Amino acid sequence: MKNVACLMNNSLRRIAPALALLGLMAWLPTAHAIDADDVKAKLPAKSSLGLPTPLSKPVKLSFCLFDPFGTGGKVVAIARELAVYAEAFNLYADIRPYTDERVASEDFKAGRCDVVAISTLRAKQFNNVLGSIDAPGNLRNYAEMKTLLTQLSKPIVASLAINGRYQVAAVVPIGAVYIYVNDRSINSLSKAAGKRIVVLDWEPNMAKMVSGLGAQPVLADFTTYAGKFNNGQADIIAAPALAYQPMELAKGMGEKGGVIHYPLLQATAAILVRRDLVLPRIPDLDARLTELRKFGLQYLDKLFELLTEAEKDIPASRWVELPANERARYDQMLAEARVYLMKQGVYDPVMLSLMKRARCAHQPKASECSKFDE
Repeated sequence: MKNVACLMNNSLRRIAPALALLGLMAWLPTAHAIDADDVKAKLPAKSSLGLPTPLSKPVKLSFCLFDPFGTGGKVVAIARELAVYAEAFNLYADIRPYTDERVASEDFKAGRCDVVAISTLRAKQFNNVLGSIDAPGNLRNYAEMKTLLTQLSKPIVASLAINGRYQVAAVVPIGAVYIYVNDRSINSLSKAAGKRIVVLDWEPNMAKMVSGLGAQPVLADFTTYAGKFNNGQADIIAAPALAYQPMELAKGMGEKGGVIHYPLLQATAAILVRRDLVLPRIPDLDARLTELRKFGLQYLDKLFELLTEAEKDIPASRWVELPANERARYDQMLAEARVYLMKQGVYDPVMLSLMKRARCAHQPKASECSKFDE
């Protein structure tokens, strides 16, 4: 649990500029007391930032927040600081800490929270279109992710964010996911056979893909995920570069381990709104979210710089480069898995098509660009 808390705290501080999608993070504070009136006095004009104007009257919204340490956690402390900034927009946030992401999402589903921030994998239950972004091999790099998010910010596409009472307010990149191994010789798909691989216990498709490789799934939740690898209960784990230091993955790799220099996918997090609960209090919700998404796009390049810096935290000697033929095998495996799961109804074909367009916009001569399977 300590490792997860460190990861979340470190990740929040790294990606804070991009979370300005909510109009609050542009002034991430240092650790000192904050006065709401002082913030309002220093608030830049709308024209200088592209932010919406403050709400015409005070609105109180409840925010579900996962922090393994609960009310005393650092993530909660950061959220409470940010809540002060929200008051400058007449938005009053009731921060509700959760020590279990599953419970947070269930309370959101039950209408006990107006807003929730969770992994996109977990958000899939509320919006299968945008929840399909984290499909295997979704995007190769941050340039393609920027192309996708720019496309999603357009009003004609933004309607995909709405699914009945649920609405995705923002999708936030958290970095490329890499494979960490406890033995550098595990550098091909065939060598993964018989190995133990950590998977999330609430995401059955992960276990199916691992079993398809002839490997053994080791079930875990977020609080035990890194521990399974670090304690020697698994040989392989997949995680963003952001997780390397706070989750102490070097322990699991030992002296012989390494990181396969191939992104399995570009991972994201999602901020969701209970539209049926918020729209009556903020009638122009859609217009405000459109403005905030456009505002957030200004910070994408800075966010990607920070994510790239996180990859540099991994020592150069730890990276394991794949030969071209093995990279091609990975590409094929991920594409086949993605299409198969789409046909099974796991991933939405509209989102997979949008992501393919993003990939082909950057590599139009790729073989997939002449196919019509996604």
